[in-house]
Formats: sequence, structure tokens, C-alpha cells
Amino acid sequence: MSELFLYNTRTRRKERFEPIEAGRVRIYSCGPTVYAPQHLGNLRAYLFVDLLKRALLAEGLRVTHVINITDVGHLTDDADRGEDKMERAAERSGASAAAIAAKYTGQWLDDRKRLRCLEADVYCKATEHIPQQIELARRLEAKGYTYLLEDGLYFDTSKFPRYADFARLDLAGQAAGARIGDVAGKRQPPDFALWKFAAPGVQRQQEWDSPWGRGFPGWHIECSAMSVHYLGTHFDLHTGGVDHIPVHHTNEIAQSEAGFDLHPWVNVWMHNEHLKLGDEKVSKSKGHTLVLDDLVARGIDPLAYRYFFLQAHYRQQQSFSFDEMEAAATGYRRLLSAAVEARSAAGEPEPEERDALEYERGEFWAAVRDDLNAPRAMEVTWRVARGSLSGPAKRELLLDFERGLGLGLDNQQPQPADSPADPRIEALLEDRRAARARRDFAAADAIRDALRAEGIEIEDTKDGVRWRRVR
Repeated sequence: MSELFLYNTRTRRKERFEPIEAGRVRIYSCGPTVYAPQHLGNLRAYLFVDLLKRALLAEGLRVTHVINITDVGHLTDDADRGEDKMERAAERSGASAAAIAAKYTGQWLDDRKRLRCLEADVYCKATEHIPQQIELARRLEAKGYTYLLEDGLYFDTSKFPRYADFARLDLAGQAAGARIGDVAGKRQPPDFALWKFAAPGVQRQQEWDSPWGRGFPGWHIECSAMSVHYLGTHFDLHTGGVDHIPVHHTNEIAQSEAGFDLHPWVNVWMHNEHLKLGDEKVSKSKGHTLVLDDLVARGIDPLAYRYFFLQAHYRQQQSFSFDEMEAAATGYRRLLSAAVEARSAAGEPEPEERDALEYERGEFWAAVRDDLNAPRAMEVTWRVARGSLSGPAKRELLLDFERGLGLGLDNQQPQPADSPADPRIEALLEDRRAARARRDFAAADAIRDALRAEGIEIEDTKDGVRWRRVR
């Protein structure tokens, strides 16, 4: 029996994870819409699912992981209004939608490698699975779940009684027309498009023939059709951002469970919280375009962003600032230095260290198994890195922890640092940084005051934390 506990959005509780098929796990992750670069907020979702995948592999499970690439059909409003993001990007840039998709898919895949994300088994593009999407829409039509408008083929949510359950929606409280918008003839606000037609007089780059007329798929049906194509009609895990819960994932569930006559379609749904910049989530629609290369341009190792991500739980919002990022880069550099020293240690752990080894190993993996508690796992990692165990003992543990962390503790070298070296003080500064990350400002201030009492002055700068002895 698995010892891994995960928070299931479907049931709103933490549950022991048991795969449908013994020894095997099937995961579908909502991937990028490739009309623009994937920013740091987007990348948080893929770091989360990589942490999940590493935890599953550490349990000895075989994982089949599918990630979609949305290269058609995602409108500027998730509820079927506005322009197709790919078509709009093509019109504004003068490049073809296919060229734009290829460019930003490549950028995303490169960023995944730089962040040491494990490769998915399948990367599936919406434009390459149009027949599967049409077939699912035809299946729903045959079962009486659809109606046809001049705008396209729509799913009738009134015929699916569980529609509101997943997101705990108050359908009765929705303002009349709140999501009907300019779609003439739409029966209920939450009804959504399975297949769309181009507006009269509009020439689209991406269109296909269908039983209902020439057009393009609705965004939601893409994920249902592709996930079922590769993973079967009932699979273990579906991941995405919290913003997917009320519309995209709710619609996926409705059309999939209606189409295949089953419940639940997916056993466990998991969602990561947003990255925030100031008081807003990092979002392209808000004009936030910070990408991984922006960190590299400031001399920050891309893996320092992974280290930064691991400071907060995936279900907590995380605030981004360059001060916090620089502090994380410093912490990552120090951790890598400790790992390099441990990797160079000759010999094997002492027999009398075995109890301590097993204790720390147990603490680390207990944190991971507790709904991917990365901050607690990092606390154990730092305790080992700066503790009194021998070099060989540290090497054994850090290489084991690397299976869950993906920080390069097995082979990466730290970038040069220009701060003074004192392991004890640096350890205290790391404790202070961790306290600030979890918003325990009282603990952070206590560390600062203790150092000040020793005659050590610290300064928080845009380049990270600096310290000097003043007496």
C-alpha cells in the first residue's frame, strides 16, 4: 500500500494515493498555450507536477505522463468569448500560427530542461488530434447532450446534474447572461462550445471540416479527447493551476463523464496555486512577462528558480520579487557547495551513523509523502548539509534526496559567490531567509538581532543578503 498522501481537489481532502492499476500511474497535465513565452508563473505549474512525478517514482511506481500543447482553440476568455489566442498572435506578429506555436513550444521545452523537469512520455498537440476531438463531440451529440447554434456546437450543462459539484459552483447565483455574453441562443450561462465556427467574414489560419461545418475545436474538449486517447477513459491523476477549476476542468469533467458514462472520470485532481507579483498573480493578461531568461540575464542559475519554488508548498500562493529571488540564488549556491563537498568525500558512512542516516532519510521522504511538503523536505536537506554527519554520510543522503528535489545535487557546480564565507553565519542567514519565505517575520527578526548582538551587520539588497563584522 502506498504511503503517499495527496490533496484531492475533487473530494477537498488529503487522501492516501492508490493507483487504479497496481504499480502503474497515469497522469495528464494541462500544458501551455503556445501563443507567447511561458512566464515564471506558468513554469510553477510544471515544477509542481515534476515534484509529484518524482514522488510517484520514488514510491516505485511506473508513471505514464501526458502533457498537452494547446496550439488552437483557446480563446481570450475561457468561457468561449473573445479571440483565439493563436490567431490573434499571428495577426499581430505577421507570422503564421504554426510558426508561433513552434517557437514558443521550443522555448517551453528548453525551459523544462533547464529546470531539470523529467520528460513527459507524450507531448500532444491539439492540432494533431482533431479527429479524436470530433469523435468525442459526435459521441456527446448522439447521447443528446448538445445543441447547435450559428456560433457552434454547445454542451447543454442542464443535462449533466453533477456539473456544479467539482468547483462547488453556485449556478443559481450566477447573474443572468454573466457568461452567455454575446453568444446568441446560448441556453445557460455555463454551457460551453465543443466546436466553434469562425465569425462571418473572418478568415482563420486554423480550420477543419466537421459534421457541423468548417471550424475549430473548443478549448475544453481538446484535453478530454487527448487524455482519453493516451490514458484510457479512467485514469489516476489530472493536474493544472487553480484557475482551471471553475471552468476548464469543470467542463472537462462534464463532457468526459457524460460521454463515457462513468464517475469519477479521474480519481485525483491536483492544482497548484499562483505565483504573485505584488498583489497580483503573475499573468500574461496583466502584462507580466518575466521569463526564465530574465533571471539568467541577472546572473541567476535557472535551478535557483526551482530552489525558490521549493520554499513554498504548491497549494500556497508564492510571492515573487527579485530580492527574494536573489536570496534564493544565494541559498541554492550554498547548498550546492555543500553537495559538492559531500560528493568529493571518499569512503563509506561510519557504522555508528546508520541510525542517523535512516532517521534523516525517513524525515525527508515523510515530508514528500505528506502532500509534497517541499518546505519541510528542504529543512531536512539543509539540516543534513550543515550537520555533523561525515562526508560520505552526507553524500549518501543528498544523492537520495536529489531524487525528489531535482536540484542537481548529484552533478551541478555552484556559480561563483562574492559574499564572505562563514558556515555558521551562512546557516543562520539561510534560516532567516526560510523564515521570511514562510512569513515568520518574528523568527527572521530574532536571527537578525542575534547577529547584531555579535557585531554582525546584515543588509538585504537586490543582489541578496550581505553581511559584515562591524566590531
